[in-house]
Amino acid sequence: MDGFKKRGSAVINITEWIKGKKGLNIIIAIGLIGILLIGLSSFWPDGKKDKSSQTKSSKTAEEFIEETEKKLTEIVGSIEGAGDCRVMVTLENGVEYLYAVAQDLNSDKKEDSNGVSERMDTKESVIIVDTENGRQGLLVTEIQPTVKGVVVVCRGGDQPIVQERIVSTITTALNISSKRVCVTKLTD
Repeated sequence: MDGFKKRGSAVINITEWIKGKKGLNIIIAIGLIGILLIGLSSFWPDGKKDKSSQTKSSKTAEEFIEETEKKLTEIVGSIEGAGDCRVMVTLENGVEYLYAVAQDLNSDKKEDSNGVSERMDTKESVIIVDTENGRQGLLVTEIQPTVKGVVVVCRGGDQPIVQERIVSTITTALNISSKRVCVTKLTD
């Protein structure tokens, strides 16, 4: 019971202190400082933005091939009967970038003795924006490379059921036709 009285008296003391002019001024000052810090936080660099922009950096065709080969090697190696394997991926094209363009249309109409003639000129230019890395074109989309073919060499590559499983897995994973996948046996 004594503990309850002590807590109760502490609450009363805090309440009296807040009611006093000095306590109220301190609470108002703390509130104003909090509002000021929230307002100023928009001017401070955000670490999350920097990390996300670094992870979104575009891949080169070589990086795309390397990552795809690594993933396919893991997947094919886990197929029953495939065993140790090596994978090679070839591409039809590299990474393509589409930039925003501004179009300027000019048309001229002229009347002469032959009638009305009209001339239209179209001028396109890439929209340039200022970024952390300097002035760059405004990127609209990035088109990943198209896979031309995949070669898989594995221990079980001479078994028709293993070949079928591997071809089915790769065609599904990369959305390519089975004509673009070759599976053969790994020699010792």
